[in-house]
Formats: sequence, C-alpha cells, structure tokens
Amino acid sequence: MESFRACIVREQNQQVSYCVESIQLNFLSKGNVIIKTAYSSVNYKDHLAVKAKGGVIRSFPMIPGIDVSGTVVSSDTEAIQVGQEVLVTGFGMGMTHTGGFSEYVQVPEEWIVPLPNGLSSRDAMVIGTAGFTAALSIDALESKGMTKSEQPEILVTGASGGVGSVAIRLLSQSGYTNISALSRKKQEEGLLLSLGAKKIVYPEEVKPEKSKPLEQQRFHYVLDTVGGNVASALIPQLYYGGSISMCGNAGGIQMEMTVLPFILRGVNILGIDSVNYPIEKRHHIWKRFANEWNIMDSLRVHEIGLDELENTFSSIEQGTHVGRTIVKI
Repeated sequence: MESFRACIVREQNQQVSYCVESIQLNFLSKGNVIIKTAYSSVNYKDHLAVKAKGGVIRSFPMIPGIDVSGTVVSSDTEAIQVGQEVLVTGFGMGMTHTGGFSEYVQVPEEWIVPLPNGLSSRDAMVIGTAGFTAALSIDALESKGMTKSEQPEILVTGASGGVGSVAIRLLSQSGYTNISALSRKKQEEGLLLSLGAKKIVYPEEVKPEKSKPLEQQRFHYVLDTVGGNVASALIPQLYYGGSISMCGNAGGIQMEMTVLPFILRGVNILGIDSVNYPIEKRHHIWKRFANEWNIMDSLRVHEIGLDELENTFSSIEQGTHVGRTIVKI
C-alpha cells in the first residue's frame, strides 16, 4: 500500500503538537481488518487528545479520532468481508490505538459493527460516539421507568453540544414532549427548540446561590452530559424515584452533594460508558438509528476535511462549538 495521510499528534519536551502527515501502513496499530476511511467525527475527547495533559492519549505519536466509518479493504476473518461497509466507535481508538483521522484504519475484528441497511457511512458519523452515547443514556433512563406514556419532565444538559443535541432530537423522535434543554448559549435557543425542546433553561436557573441537600422537585429524569457542579445542583431537584444519567465531564469531575437525595427520594445515578460497551449489544442500538431513530437529516452538521481540524478544536476549546462536526476523509 502506498503512503496515505493522517493527523498525527506528537509530544516533545512535554509540548504537544499535531499536523497532517504522510505515513505508511506500518505506522498503524495492529489489527486483522483494514478499513478505507470514508468519514470520522469530532468529539470532545478528540479535542482533549491534542491538548497537553489532556488525559486521552496514552503514548505518542498517535492518530486521534475515536470514530470511523468506511469500507473494508483487507480482512483475515470470515466474519468481516472485503467490500463490506462498517463502523467503529470507542474501544481504544484514538487513545491507545491509532484512530479515525486517517485515510486508513487498522483494527481488531471484535471492534467492528457492520453498517446496518438504511444507514450510510456519512450517517454513521453524524451519529458517531456522541449520538451513540445519547442513545445509551436514553436506553438507561428508560430501563429505570422513563416512558412517553407518562410524559415526564426531562432535562438535557449541555444541550447544544454533540451528545445533548442528538439526545433532544432522539427524545422528541421517540414521542417525549416535556423536554427542557439546559444551555448557556442563548443564541442557540432556536436550534434547541427546532430539535424538540419545549423549554430552554439557563444555568443560573438551576444553580441556587446557596445549595440545599434537597431542593424543590423539578425533573423526573436528567440526561447529563457535563458533570461537575451542574450535576451536583440537579440531583437534589429530581423527583422521588427519578434518575440522572451521566456521560461527560466538560463541567469538571468533582461533585459536591449529600446522600439525602438517594436515601430520602430514592434517586438513581446511571453511569454511561460508550467506550467499552459490549460489541454484541451495539448492533441493536445502531439498527435503531437506521429505523425509528433515523434523525440524521434533522441535526446541525458541519462537514470538514482533515486540514480543517484545528478550527473545530478551537471552537470546542472556546465553548462555541454547536451540533456535530464530521470529517470527510
């Protein structure tokens, strides 16, 4: 195979830098399947991967990109056929294993999901890890009793980001109507309403000046994407028996709270991990995106090339990034 292009992150003297380079196949991490990349996508974790002390990349040099979709060009397993369209999200991609910001990706067959009928390679990356995480969050909340027949009060935090925006659209597509969107970007109110939010909530409305162990009950379910003091403030506002799913830490990893919401109101915290979610359970989620959760055309999507990654990382850093950004390779 001739040389091909990829975004490489390098570290020297504790300084991290990245650029698009020409590489050979032997640069890629080991795997028994080679995929010619069609698309990748940009997630918050990818932004951290190119930062010094971002905590994502374990060893350098590395190709970031925790998502990929494309066509198999080499396979030594009968389970995955040459010419098959596939996708990969999570596992070690872009962290310990060279990732999706590359014209070719080499991965173990155990990480691969065949692209379901009705879902294109582009569609798969419009969803990507962000949408997959949103889907897992909704699935977890529904396992704790969230149902559209009761039309509960649902709050989505980080609503204009990748996970949050997809979550709102998925909830609306599923028939939920009492959806509140928590966002600090007042200019995105129109977008959030168009996705299906009924009400826009701003941080100052849910974070009291002086917090109490138990606050007025406002939400039956919270789909939290940011963590930190926002989550700390929301847990005491859950209704009796309510649940909060947690999948992100853009607001920090520290939380301050008491045990009272748990022992007096029976609330639940549901941890969401999309990285190592069992491969045998992933197929069901992706098939839903090809069918009843086919929302790709209603999301805000920005398409870029490998050479435009810096601008997207900058917007994430500045807190101005909205919706989904996909990378056409």
